[in-house]
Amino acid sequence: MQRQIMTPVDLKVLMNHIYEYQKGVRQMVLFTCNKRYEAFATSRLQHQHIDYVVQSVDHDRINLFFGKKACMNAIRLMVNRPLNCLSPEEDFILGAMLGYDICGQCERYCERKEKHLCPRKDRPAV
Repeated sequence: MQRQIMTPVDLKVLMNHIYEYQKGVRQMVLFTCNKRYEAFATSRLQHQHIDYVVQSVDHDRINLFFGKKACMNAIRLMVNRPLNCLSPEEDFILGAMLGYDICGQCERYCERKEKHLCPRKDRPAV
């Protein structure tokens, strides 16, 4: 009887992202997963000669960016704090780099910029 090996869903998603990257569907990927998969994921990327950056999200999760070297160099310069702390401009650039819908990114940028620049109504303007 053949033994079936169960692969966690996170690792199946990772393998699909790697496949899409290798086929040229994506130039860069952001994959968020449990820290317990970090060693497997980074080993797999190293074995495939794919550049990557690991960012801690919290005590349980990581963000794993991987893709073209030029993209990873930009990520190393830009993503030096939690993603929710990026400026509206950095957030827009990251979304564009990841291949997100540009119109959606424009809407997100405008919303974030408005919140970022407008004083709250319950606080007096300085």
